[in-house]
Amino acid sequence: MLRRFFAIPLWQRTAAGFALGIIAGLILREQATIWLQPIGDVYLNLIRMVVAPLVLFTIASSIAKLGEGVGAVRLGVRTIVWFAVTSLLAVLVGFAFGHIINPGVGLSDLPLGEVKAREIPSPLQVLLGVVPTNPFASLAEGKVLQIIFFSALLGGALVALGDRAQNARRLVDEGAALIFRITRWVIQLTPFGVFGLIGSVVGGYGWEALLPLGKFIFAIYAACLFHIFVVYSGLLKLHGLKVVSFFRGGAAAMQTAFATSSSLGTLPVTLRQTVERLGVPQAYASFAVPLGANVKMDGCGAIYPAIASIFIAQYFQIDLTLTQYVLIGLTAVLGSLGTAGVPGTSIVMLTLTLSTAGLPLEGVGYIIAIDRIIDMMRTATNVTGQMVVPVLVAREEGILNQDIYNGHVAWLPGDPEDETPEGAQAAGI
Repeated sequence: MLRRFFAIPLWQRTAAGFALGIIAGLILREQATIWLQPIGDVYLNLIRMVVAPLVLFTIASSIAKLGEGVGAVRLGVRTIVWFAVTSLLAVLVGFAFGHIINPGVGLSDLPLGEVKAREIPSPLQVLLGVVPTNPFASLAEGKVLQIIFFSALLGGALVALGDRAQNARRLVDEGAALIFRITRWVIQLTPFGVFGLIGSVVGGYGWEALLPLGKFIFAIYAACLFHIFVVYSGLLKLHGLKVVSFFRGGAAAMQTAFATSSSLGTLPVTLRQTVERLGVPQAYASFAVPLGANVKMDGCGAIYPAIASIFIAQYFQIDLTLTQYVLIGLTAVLGSLGTAGVPGTSIVMLTLTLSTAGLPLEGVGYIIAIDRIIDMMRTATNVTGQMVVPVLVAREEGILNQDIYNGHVAWLPGDPEDETPEGAQAAGI
């Protein structure tokens, strides 16, 4: 029975958990939070458990391997450039859908929710916050940017020491293989976690909370879906890649992101799918995906601030100027870098955008009530972008394994027995 269950592809099992969660939420209503939320919480705790060691070992290992070649810097630059380009495209999509749907026109007397004040860090504070004073404390507290910084130094030291650090390098590589194996076990529980998370959300929200802002919710979902299925698909096609193969390979991560509303919480799934199902070499993906989980936010940092700014301007009957549009765009593209690692990034990004464009900050209070509903779609967009960019860069650099990408073979580093389609099917990939 279990063998048959795990033989089903992960994305199909997750989709089934998603559908069953919706049904359970509709049946249980308010009771869904009591009965289903604990299932989702256990899954989230397991995912969070592996994030810090996964980032530590995989980035240290990847930097050590990338450092042996001459293309490490080029890979990093290309990645950052594509992060910025796709974010800019996301802002333009947000502007377009904001004006097509006009979510703030005709609204008045919306309930004002309570907005907790959040400090927007200065660029200097962000830079200082990246450097850990105690790397072990950073690991314990799950401060991913600080873990990335320390892991990069560790990988650089392994490269600098060369043969003298062979044992240490082997230890790091074996640590990465161990964490990948544990991650694989945890990820097999994704359908159950998605079932609990989606069920509690569906049961906990009533239509009365969604109807007044229905056009705003629709604008966010429509823009995000357009960005995922038109913009990202267009970029993949321009690179000569099959769009269906990408979405088949990345589906599990997108579904998990939608259910968890957390890019960092989805990181283990995103990294695993990018390597095993999309054919990006682990040495590069282990650097690009964790970095993207912190700074690559097309949904939260680009589409959402663009549409929300238009919504708030329309609600307060303010005509946006060309200068304000430019400021919103620049803030959206660059702001996610400046707020990386800050809790509640979407609200911080929106506050930063409104402040820069001179729009009323109290407008945030009108949309805070439905933030969880739109955050699911925003996060799914974020995570999709975090997989698309490494695929594009790997394709440009000629290091993308297209046999894996097209589903001809599945592969997990350190697991030679699973490098065959039969092995992959037995593992439930």
